[in-house]
Amino acid sequence: MTDDVLVVHGGTPLEGRIRVRGAKNLVSKAMVAALLGDSPSRLFDVPKIRDVEVVRGLLGLHGVKVTDGTEDGELVFDPSNVESASTDQINVHAGSSRIPILFCGPLLHRLGHAFIPDLGGCHIGPRPIDFHLQALREFGATVEKTPEGLHLSAPNGLHGTKFALPYPSVGATEQVLLTAVMAEGVTELRNAAVEPEIIDLICILQKMGAIIKVHTDRVIEIQGVKRLHGYSHRPIPDRIEAASWAAAALATRGHVEVLGAQQADMMTFLNIFRSVGGEYEVTDARPPKLSDPGQEGGIRFWHPGGELNAVALETDVHPGFMTDWQQPLVVALTQARGLSIVHETVYEQRLGYTEALNTMGANIQVYRDCLGGTPCRFGRRNFKHSAVIAGPSKLHAADLVIPDLRAGFSHLIAALAAEGTSRVYGVDLINRGYEDFEAKLASLGAHVERP
Repeated sequence: MTDDVLVVHGGTPLEGRIRVRGAKNLVSKAMVAALLGDSPSRLFDVPKIRDVEVVRGLLGLHGVKVTDGTEDGELVFDPSNVESASTDQINVHAGSSRIPILFCGPLLHRLGHAFIPDLGGCHIGPRPIDFHLQALREFGATVEKTPEGLHLSAPNGLHGTKFALPYPSVGATEQVLLTAVMAEGVTELRNAAVEPEIIDLICILQKMGAIIKVHTDRVIEIQGVKRLHGYSHRPIPDRIEAASWAAAALATRGHVEVLGAQQADMMTFLNIFRSVGGEYEVTDARPPKLSDPGQEGGIRFWHPGGELNAVALETDVHPGFMTDWQQPLVVALTQARGLSIVHETVYEQRLGYTEALNTMGANIQVYRDCLGGTPCRFGRRNFKHSAVIAGPSKLHAADLVIPDLRAGFSHLIAALAAEGTSRVYGVDLINRGYEDFEAKLASLGAHVERP
């Protein structure tokens, strides 16, 4: 693992400006959507992250020609020669991403069959695909489980259905959308996820010719169409990455401007950030003029000095506090005076990263009880999904091993905030969701290096 470690000399505030590109949780799904078109699609502002490489490879295996466009971050997809891929080829990508499950609907429409390998992704709980498979069966797909994965077919085609999700799962909602748009008849999805990335995916599908209505109370209605064409789309910026840099600014007592960050998609985070004692300013875009190149808008985040405040928060589906926001923020909460409470209601095993923070001097206790009022699936089920953070705590350097993507960035923030030199192992996992993060750290004045 010596080639997958970052040496972090902590104790220096992060200062400067970085930019976030298209949202990781949208871009990969937009790439899959290109399979449904009968003409090329163009996607802009695509970050150079590992998840994009994985989906690009999977598309290539299925005959989609993916090329770089003329603009930096632009990808062009030509789906005119979609074909089957061998299970051996697909299995090369198994374990590196959970995106393959979303290929089911598009491949069933284009080819009449699909193969999905065992799924990987971050180890933050089982994240079963039962919702996905149940939805696909409702559309008329047959699913055969084999040792190497899942074989799907649709001998009678796919047909619209009425379907209610037991939980507003983002992935299952994406599955229904990507399958329903070309299924015969009307599909009604109840208890759907309505995250900004979901709405942006709906915008892409609508550009392609889909008919999708978003009703109140998490109801989405899709009227199937016979054909879809390509799209041209610039995705929403990554609100998870933006919040991660905001938390890093707060934890290191620094000042970071995140160009591209959008206030509307981060309102819940911004409220908590301000409650903790952080400050932010939304900076509007400045259009270019003859003598001025202009500047992209964003949000400036900084620690105003003085003590931070303890808070109580609960993660939830949108518009609640995003589960991917809590790990970076918890590092900053170790520096707040008093007892902060975090109740994780989305993933049952997402607080394991706190053990590493405790070895660095944090005081965090995790509990099986639901420490909050939000309805939770994990109460009385033996999952440690609530945390109490006592602060402020003086963090010191340590050797850290990254367990998953978001926890990994939290470990990195902790190392930056701590006194002394830390070694962070497994750091390449962060490349799954944070584009060029080492160069961004350097531009913010962080003292990091590969050994």
